[in-house]
Amino acid sequence: MNDQIRGMIFDIYRASLQDGPGVRTTVFLKGCPLRCAWCHNPESWTLQPTPVLKPSGHDSRTVYGQEVSVREVMDIVLRDRIYYELSRGGITLSGGEPTFQFEFCQALLAAAKAEKLHTCLDTCGFLETAQLLELHPLVDLYHYDYKMTGTEEHRQWTGVSSELILQNLDVLVQQGAEIILRCPLIPGVNDQTAHFDKLGELAGRYPRLKFELLPYHAVGQYKYEQIGLPRPEPTPPVPTALTRQQWNEQLRRVGVKQVEERI
Repeated sequence: MNDQIRGMIFDIYRASLQDGPGVRTTVFLKGCPLRCAWCHNPESWTLQPTPVLKPSGHDSRTVYGQEVSVREVMDIVLRDRIYYELSRGGITLSGGEPTFQFEFCQALLAAAKAEKLHTCLDTCGFLETAQLLELHPLVDLYHYDYKMTGTEEHRQWTGVSSELILQNLDVLVQQGAEIILRCPLIPGVNDQTAHFDKLGELAGRYPRLKFELLPYHAVGQYKYEQIGLPRPEPTPPVPTALTRQQWNEQLRRVGVKQVEERI
């Protein structure tokens, strides 16, 4: 392991059942090029440690962010090797956007592959295509975000255009990558007919693509005040079970057949 490469993380979550197949350890890296209006991890935006100005009952920590080496992370990850082997689990890199710290992300993935662990990269897809291809041999599964239909709409709600994201998705599909397209659905923002139609178009273009819905939740709203940021306005309503059912039915109508839902 290359201990010369260090990175900034804000959490390591062991025994996760939500971030890929089997039992997993999810490593959350700081830094992100997007500023999604519904983000529930605003503490991940910058590479620097983010001080907690107003500790709450949700979290008593004093800072989000710790500089670590690859070995320090892997020492924690490997504690649960037996669970990965029994469940076909492994390690997931998330964030923030893990590729924002490209060298550290690459070194972590390489260390995991050297230990024969299954690797999952949770990415927004907004990085240079050459970098994505450099990481590709180290990634077994992509959790790939698709947030918004329409270039300008994507820029309005996330801060960046969707062109590179869609280009990189196409590149990964052409490489034969295993991809789960993760689709945040935000009431009043992207639960529009045009967005569902685009998802249907992607399902038709890429038949092997799997889809996962991420209905909006307000779990991370307290963090904004905690770190001294204004809460996003307007705050979307949390979708009801009926709304989620209607979303699933609409997706099936446009041809999206393999849909899972994460709550």
